[in-house]
Amino acid sequence: MSLPWLVADIGGTNARFGLVTRPGGQPEAVAVLDVSQHLGLADAVAAYLADHAGGVRPGAACLAIAGPVDRDRYRLTNAGWSGSVEELGIPRTVLLNDFEALAISLPHLAGDDLVPLGGPPPTAGLTKAVLGPGTGLGVAGLVPVREGWQPVPGEGGHVAVPAVTDLEMEIVRALRADGLPYVDAEHLLSGTGLPRLHRGLALVRGVVPEARTAAQITSSDDPLCAETVEVFLALLGGFAGGVALTLGARGGVYLGGGVLPRLVSRIPGSAFRARFETTAPALTEYAAAIATSLIIAEQPALTGAAAWLAQRNPDVEFV
Repeated sequence: MSLPWLVADIGGTNARFGLVTRPGGQPEAVAVLDVSQHLGLADAVAAYLADHAGGVRPGAACLAIAGPVDRDRYRLTNAGWSGSVEELGIPRTVLLNDFEALAISLPHLAGDDLVPLGGPPPTAGLTKAVLGPGTGLGVAGLVPVREGWQPVPGEGGHVAVPAVTDLEMEIVRALRADGLPYVDAEHLLSGTGLPRLHRGLALVRGVVPEARTAAQITSSDDPLCAETVEVFLALLGGFAGGVALTLGARGGVYLGGGVLPRLVSRIPGSAFRARFETTAPALTEYAAAIATSLIIAEQPALTGAAAWLAQRNPDVEFV
């Protein structure tokens, strides 16, 4: 695969692009485009190459998509883009789920890329999991294999929300009565879910629901907003614990997405870690031995996409 390589992380809100210009190199010329300002993937790729990459023609591409992928076809879960990568005209183009790419990045993250959220340090060489609330709620695993690592993509964000406490179950009941017949994890544990969780809590508390964005909720000292964040982090801990047990992620559970960096100072004092460890009371010791870490690296999915391409080139060592 001739250089340069195009790498991308396409979400429901932002499309992030970069170029790998040297063997084993990290993405360069990184730019973030607004998904809503482009007709589709081909339009956004053309805009990036023309405006930020000097009009180069990539020899290969690895594109991480926030939604299901099927060989050459993609569909964004939280935006209107869909189609085939053949329309891009780039040879050797591969699609990954965005959290599949994030999973591949995990062995390449260390130091200032991560914030510990409880438990022992991550264990090398064992299965890892990554999840995170962005526009949606992504989940993936990373399994050690003879050749290195194998990502395991999935749509785990659409399982039922892990409501355990009386308050959480009341919120679910209130939202169902409000017109949401099935409440999955992404409905509450995402950037679009936080306002819904805020509304559900308002209904339970008997307060007139006031429309708030996720950014407004996470930055406000309003008591209802503060309680919304507390419930959000508790639910997230339970969800993360379920993912850890499902995948046997004894190598660590990593949290990404665009929502949690705004809450990094509030996670240690929340119920996140306690709920993580007590997801299954019979396996508390098992869960307590699993590290939880927050990814704060700038563009980890681009790192993962670049690492994926490097793995497919036996003469390239990704650094």
